Amino acid sequence: MDIEIPILMSATSLLMPKMGESITEGTIINWLVAEGESFEEGDILVEIATDKVDNEVPATSAGVMQKHLYDANAVVAVGEPIATYLAQGGDAEKAINPSEKKESQPIKAQTSKKQAKPKVAPARRAIVSNENVFVSPLIDSIARKHHISYEEIARIPGTGTKGRLRKKDIMQYIDDGRPFQFAQPVAQPDPDAYKIPNLKLDKGKGKIVEMDRMRQMIADHMVYSKHTSPHVTAYVEADLTEMVQWRNDNKVAFQEKHGERLTFTPLFVEAVAKAVEEFPMINVSVDGKNIIVKEDINIGMATALPSGNLIVPVVKNANQKNLVEIAAEVNRLASLARENKLGGDDVKGSTFTISNVGTFGSVMGTPIINQPEAAILATGIIKKRAEVMERPEGDTIEIRQMMYLSLSFDHRIVDGYLGGSFLRKIADHLEQFDTTRAL
Repeated sequence: MDIEIPILMSATSLLMPKMGESITEGTIINWLVAEGESFEEGDILVEIATDKVDNEVPATSAGVMQKHLYDANAVVAVGEPIATYLAQGGDAEKAINPSEKKESQPIKAQTSKKQAKPKVAPARRAIVSNENVFVSPLIDSIARKHHISYEEIARIPGTGTKGRLRKKDIMQYIDDGRPFQFAQPVAQPDPDAYKIPNLKLDKGKGKIVEMDRMRQMIADHMVYSKHTSPHVTAYVEADLTEMVQWRNDNKVAFQEKHGERLTFTPLFVEAVAKAVEEFPMINVSVDGKNIIVKEDINIGMATALPSGNLIVPVVKNANQKNLVEIAAEVNRLASLARENKLGGDDVKGSTFTISNVGTFGSVMGTPIINQPEAAILATGIIKKRAEVMERPEGDTIEIRQMMYLSLSFDHRIVDGYLGGSFLRKIADHLEQFDTTRAL
């Protein structure tokens, strides 16, 4: 008689994975395996998002999903359990008890009903000024460490989606000296006194398209940047005739020798990296009342995704790479972006960004600074124009390859002289391109 031997299962915690060197938390986008549902090794269990990159978490073994400890949109610290599942190879009866579930909870103005006291210290309750503030476990742990009350947390501006507090928000607040620490509650003003006028604008009729998560984050980031940095934009035009001719003459030989396509982007990255070396105060960010001058020169390149959204992969230590190495890195990042396969570290750590608006036929642009950087460069379309050229034998009119460059910079820390000089230096490097260089 055949005897059926059951497959033994053991309870295992699924942890929030570390998705990059500098990433400390992730957002659960969607659970792909429901509670009680079985899965095989390699099946995708959950989708996790960081600031801009979405990641899929695969199962390392077959099993059954036992309990989701967090719902979609919860922000969880790296290393925290987010679910428990029954994996093959152990005792199914020794399941982890998921009853002590940590969730992001909204702060309420009213005191909640009494609950059974957990073993850890109970959460502090206080009258707050913003009932829509959500506190993740990571924010809660930081607040407890620094003895920050919920009432004080509620007054900290959040830069995350829907005003959610992020780690950098509370750390910046602490670095600023906790300005709301001793703030006293104020009487509620007349709701009509500061009411935003209802202009009843005609928004028209049509198909409603809901913003996806990335578009919402881009929108938040752009508004935050314009609110934080007083933007000033400077313009120059550059004669790229010699550089364009060199590239056209050598792009085929370059690819045959090095196996890499030679686009204009590596040439722009190279010129910008050289200029940043000469003007290091462009390679900075603001920290309260201090200016941080970055040691590394990491050039971000704004790139359109197939969805139409924007992402900024980064060429790390661009000033230490030759043209072949820059081209290889640019091509690698562009390829990953087209395939939606950029990793967390691919989009982290930029210190200066280039936006090639000429790719779409734009003559010039006024880009928004990629926070927390101090400036961003836009390169327009390279276009043939009739130009007056000053020659020893007299002025002539010639057909030249011209391009507009525009630099948006943070006027808190970059003045017109520095911004203009830096922009002119980039143009000089492009115009004075060495056409005798070896491939």
